Amino acid sequence: MSPTTIADRVETWRTRFHRPSWLRLGVLWFLADLLVPTALLYVLLWMGSSLYLALLASATVSAVSSLISFRRGEGKQRFGPIMLALSLLGFGIALITGSDRFLLAKESVLTATVGLWFLWSLRAPRPLTYVLTRPLLEGRIRYKTRSWEKLWNESPEFRHLWRVSTVMWAVATLIDAGVRVVLAYTMPVDAVPAMQTGLILVTVLIMQFVTNGYYIYAGLWRMLHEEPAA
Repeated sequence: MSPTTIADRVETWRTRFHRPSWLRLGVLWFLADLLVPTALLYVLLWMGSSLYLALLASATVSAVSSLISFRRGEGKQRFGPIMLALSLLGFGIALITGSDRFLLAKESVLTATVGLWFLWSLRAPRPLTYVLTRPLLEGRIRYKTRSWEKLWNESPEFRHLWRVSTVMWAVATLIDAGVRVVLAYTMPVDAVPAMQTGLILVTVLIMQFVTNGYYIYAGLWRMLHEEPAA
């Protein structure tokens, strides 16, 4: 195989699996606003800081990160205002004082807000899972697919699929919020922040498996690839 052929194949695979820059930035945002604040919280606690000040510093990092991303216009501002609002909400929640367990339990408010956002999107022109998934799949998988917007306008089955998956994510995030409260009031205080961070990672992982299984069961790929009826 000639070097030219190898280079052509590498370029073909690179193009096929290329992801938009806003997705890469979204992954970085996720790491910055989830793992880094948690690590900072434990560093401050190890240095002798109070839980309140540690939580406030952790929330400040997330808020500043989102503000910088919003100001730079990252992610084509697709969800910039909403993510900034969520981060500022988290910072505002962190300002509330109380017992150590109350300070940990109030973290569930932000997760519950996301769950309500999923539910609210059912009344919007497009449900949230459709809005989030379309840029990842449409025109970025191996075989040519039908237009998502055309399918949305013509297929009740297609619309139902995305509304169901949106409800699934809403229920999952609301359950996540409830579990956070239980952890805050039943587990050792020092262990709760790490457990809450792990909880959101587990929730996302499980829901990715569940919703993708539902998409296969509901026939998403068939709908995307079948020829429209004459």
